Amino acid sequence: MIRCIIIEDEVLAQDVIKSHLQKIDRLELVGVYRNAPEAMDALRTMDVDLMFLDIHLPGMTGLHFLRTLSEPPLVILTTAYSEYALESYEFSVIDYLLKPISFERFVRAVNKVTEDRLFTAARKEKDRSPEDHIFIRSNSKFFRVNFSEIMYVQGMKDYLKIHTPDYVLVTHQTMNELEKLLPARQFIRVHKSYIAAIARIRSIYGNTVELEKAVLPIGISYKEKVMSLIERRP
Repeated sequence: MIRCIIIEDEVLAQDVIKSHLQKIDRLELVGVYRNAPEAMDALRTMDVDLMFLDIHLPGMTGLHFLRTLSEPPLVILTTAYSEYALESYEFSVIDYLLKPISFERFVRAVNKVTEDRLFTAARKEKDRSPEDHIFIRSNSKFFRVNFSEIMYVQGMKDYLKIHTPDYVLVTHQTMNELEKLLPARQFIRVHKSYIAAIARIRSIYGNTVELEKAVLPIGISYKEKVMSLIERRP
């Protein structure tokens, strides 16, 4: 069972989400809150797996609230405004639902939560200290690389290049091996030869992903997954 809370100040929006939740057996609603302070108290005292978080809350916005949480549960954002879509992925949210939220769109968001890799990883993170880095072997040394530093990974014939704003590391490793080590909520495979940091994405145009200092191609088999980052059909 996935334990959920709703953080939403509009009663009508609360009722819609509650109605959708009640139709899915694997979801359990354990609390409804109108603002960030109420939700903060709940998170301190309860085990919560998933929160449906409105962006426009009284006193403190949903995005500001997320910045205050050191170990937030999985998050699905809800809002009437589409302009925050790309910014929201700075926080590695699961999905971004535009109001009014249809049941079909709600189910698609929930299905992302229940993917084995995402939900299992989230449960494991509750049981151990959170990891924010990996060690990469390059030129006979092991370098500590923070996940937040990585812009993208480039696969070459026999090795990988890990690009950060300040340096590039070259290592003998496969893309599949490294992909398993990177947090699924922070990185996305956009091409057989490229993995991008979601927080570094500035725009998606045609068959390309534009980062701060690079433009990456989108592979045909990865297009649907990449476009899910900006899919906002209610």
